[in-house]
Amino acid sequence: MFRTLINAEAKFCQRILLRGVNTSSSTGTWDVLAGLCIERLPVVTPPLNDMQKKYKKLLDTIEIERSLKSDHEIRRENDKKQAELMKSESSDVDTVSKITAQDFEDAANEELAQFKFAPIETEADKKGDKTSTERFLQKHLVLVKQTKLGSDVKSILPQGAWREGETLRQTAERVLSEQCGDLQVQFYGNAPCGFYKYKYPKEVDGKVGAKVFFYYASYKGGATTKDKTAVTWLSRQELSETLPERYHKSVAEFLIDEAH
Repeated sequence: MFRTLINAEAKFCQRILLRGVNTSSSTGTWDVLAGLCIERLPVVTPPLNDMQKKYKKLLDTIEIERSLKSDHEIRRENDKKQAELMKSESSDVDTVSKITAQDFEDAANEELAQFKFAPIETEADKKGDKTSTERFLQKHLVLVKQTKLGSDVKSILPQGAWREGETLRQTAERVLSEQCGDLQVQFYGNAPCGFYKYKYPKEVDGKVGAKVFFYYASYKGGATTKDKTAVTWLSRQELSETLPERYHKSVAEFLIDEAH
């Protein structure tokens, strides 16, 4: 099973690389770039869909069937035995627990009734601040920055040109440090997860266009201190509205769809 998963992952990475390498280069050479997809995972558990609810119910049932009695359940049973002993007047009252399991349960339920969940809507949500990671706590957010492409400025994922002697993963790490400020992220793998190419309006230094190999990383902390106004954290819906259409199609291939 493990070998099957490894082989499938290897074939997927190979397919991504071949899409970039096997493109006809008879009309000229291409710039090679590394793109960086930084995703902030949901902070608050999103609502479960129907399939997830059924699976959760199944897991709860299995857990109950296979579980042992908890300390609280054993305490309730002991309280019942002590109550029976008190009725028979064959035990010393001092040996009976003064605070029963039922008393503890009633106190816990009373405390729970007074508990209030913190609001999911944050100050960033109220202000519509897309530069903050403290928004849409139940959704995935992807970092997007304004990048100059020729004479146009496009909102796309951070990207940078590959340099001689670097691996593409090292290029992606350099893009992180040069363009994204003091962010702490975790990269997932040394192979790219996606690919996109585009042609320049006219040749630049003999190059007809650029091939972008995307690397995926999850956000762990820190802030985008460099040119913060040019950086936004967007939800899936906002990505589809902001990214160029063909570009978004390539990015959406390696992002998990949200069910809410």
